[in-house]
Amino acid sequence: MIIDAKNLTFDELNAAIRQSADREITVKNCFGQRYIGTGVEDKVITIEGTAGNATGAYLNRTDIRVKGNAQDAVGDTMNEGLIVIEGNAGDATGYGARGGKIYIKGSVGYRAGIHMKAYKEKRPVLIIGERSGSFLGEYQAGGFIVVLNLSELPGKLVGNFCATGMHGGKIFFRTNKPLEISSASLLTRKAEQADMEEILPYLEEYCRLLGIDEKILADDYYMIIPNTDNPYKQLYTYN
Repeated sequence: MIIDAKNLTFDELNAAIRQSADREITVKNCFGQRYIGTGVEDKVITIEGTAGNATGAYLNRTDIRVKGNAQDAVGDTMNEGLIVIEGNAGDATGYGARGGKIYIKGSVGYRAGIHMKAYKEKRPVLIIGERSGSFLGEYQAGGFIVVLNLSELPGKLVGNFCATGMHGGKIFFRTNKPLEISSASLLTRKAEQADMEEILPYLEEYCRLLGIDEKILADDYYMIIPNTDNPYKQLYTYN
């Protein structure tokens, strides 16, 4: 099914998606309509244009591909499924995600991966092709975040306050330089083979879906993990 969103409000567009009997849906002329795919199950949605806020929120067993940019809160609290953004995504990408995969070819804004969590077999994955704004992985409790820096431009890979309050999961950076982390609640080290094996299937899928050369799989990666010995010791007056 093809839906022309040019003259549709966000609620009209989403009603058409939910009511469609077709599993595969293409949305043309998207111009920032919100909530596309929110709570939708068992669909394959292709969006041509700019996807609005909360694209793929509460997603269940649905694949979404955006042939353009996406605004804030992509994959908010998503449960299962795959979201592929061929451009950039806004703030709070993957907010509270508890499962599924979000692959961004470009960069993301602030607070990407905030409150990501994992439960039993569910483990959310957020891969960012370029760079991230501040507060990446804030309060992260599980899952994987990967920042690839594909353009390899000079400057910081991530903004300020990365992994603030992080107490679970792992954040990977494709770089051959050690990360500068001053917080006593966090540890940083070069990713070992066992670490890379955890994210390798996702990186391979990312490269295949977005046309990225798989030579990046052999590069060096550094990672941030919580200091589980005493993650918040520095926050208290008495230790």
